[in-house]
Amino acid sequence: MEGYVQTISNGRIKRYVQYLEISSDPELIELYRKYHSEAHHWKEIREGIRQVGILEMEIYLIGNHLTMIVDAPADFDWEKSMSRLATLPRQAEWEAFVSKFQGCDADAKSTDKWYPMERIFRLYD
Repeated sequence: MEGYVQTISNGRIKRYVQYLEISSDPELIELYRKYHSEAHHWKEIREGIRQVGILEMEIYLIGNHLTMIVDAPADFDWEKSMSRLATLPRQAEWEAFVSKFQGCDADAKSTDKWYPMERIFRLYD
């Protein structure tokens, strides 16, 4: 395994880790992967994510299980920022588009379908 190069923040950050199951249909999984790729992602969605203060967002896939990791400044307010994100250009359209992969209502917001995960271990100081 090669690993992934990370950008290190100069300050304190918050990390959020969330989980979501998508359709187990291999064709839908490939389409979901495609629309999250650098070549096919929606630019407005990436810009909106950064606009609300998110520093980095990564999604990992195994089978039909997704894990999303979000890094934000230490003073980041998740609820306030996600509410704002939902109002930004094309965000509602994006959520409706990905709902066919995620098995949820087309009007479901991100916070309605991604499940927060609890950290149970880290390399303690």
